[in-house]
Amino acid sequence: MEFNQIIITFIVGGLVLLSFLKIGNAVKVNRKGNLYFGLFTLLWSTFWLDEMIIPPPLYNDGFIFITVKFLQFLVALVFYLSVRFYTGPGEKFTGKDTCFLIIPLLFLVLLMCKPLIGEDDFMTWYIPLFLGHSLFYTLLAYRRIEKHQNTIELYFSNKEPVNLSWIKYIIYAFIASSVVVIVYTIFMPAGALNVYINLYFLMIVYMVAFYSIRQKEIFPQNPEVNNQIETADFAEISVSGPKHKLMHDADLELLKQALLELMETEQPYLDSELTLMKMAEKMKISSHQLSYVMNSGFGENFFHFVNKYRVRKAGELLMNPGFDHLNIVAIGFDSGFNSKTSFNTTFKKITSYTPTEYRKNRSLL
Repeated sequence: MEFNQIIITFIVGGLVLLSFLKIGNAVKVNRKGNLYFGLFTLLWSTFWLDEMIIPPPLYNDGFIFITVKFLQFLVALVFYLSVRFYTGPGEKFTGKDTCFLIIPLLFLVLLMCKPLIGEDDFMTWYIPLFLGHSLFYTLLAYRRIEKHQNTIELYFSNKEPVNLSWIKYIIYAFIASSVVVIVYTIFMPAGALNVYINLYFLMIVYMVAFYSIRQKEIFPQNPEVNNQIETADFAEISVSGPKHKLMHDADLELLKQALLELMETEQPYLDSELTLMKMAEKMKISSHQLSYVMNSGFGENFFHFVNKYRVRKAGELLMNPGFDHLNIVAIGFDSGFNSKTSFNTTFKKITSYTPTEYRKNRSLL
């Protein structure tokens, strides 16, 4: 077996196995998102699977050609749907979603008309339609992830486990591979292109598998929270203020003072898994009301409000010579952070120093 065929076998095997795990929801989280991500990886595998199982004479058969190309055309759309359900677990298909089928149906008609219009005219329409459709849904998925990463700051004090940054890696990989394919097509022979591109995708596939299997539940399975995710007024609350008042100014002031007292006395921010829902339970108010208090009363979302206290706590430990026996990671954990990366990033964003720089320069601060 040629080296390139070995690589293809590993790619297909990895994608099919990942598809089975995702569709079967082996990790018991993000059910809808995992289902569509599993379908995406299965369809993605057809770009290599057709070379493995379909003999060249059969591949030219009209029905097989149409089926394979149509399934490959759906890859970007199904990828977008997986992102949609990861970021919106309560979403459902509506009549508006039938518009997703318009371009695929036009593409199907194009495939069926290939014998009638000739190879040259077929490729004139095939390439722009395929690439344009793929690029559109890839960019749509990217936009959805960007919005999600802002939304989770309303709910979580630590974003790393649920920020879906690994999906961005897939998008970057698709874009990078498109550029590489164009460059290699111009400067390198096709044989070399296959080997190097397949090696590249082999690494991407196993990286995606690693991160996707590690993905935790994005949003808690809580009726109140799921309702809020779908409520535009709540999702659009920002530091610029909500659309309308949820309470009188006097009540807002009372809750502000109660929240400040809670943060000082009970120090809930030391819980690395603190969420808006947990904090609301401590305050004995709804999470919607708590988010309103933070945004209207302090001009901050939940993530920034909590991490401001964590950074203050870490700063106190770093400035105290009595804690010099603790390394930076230990300081971060003792302050409520759940990883060195999130600690370094958040600390520097607020103080303009990394934790290490802060400790070294404490005599000057």
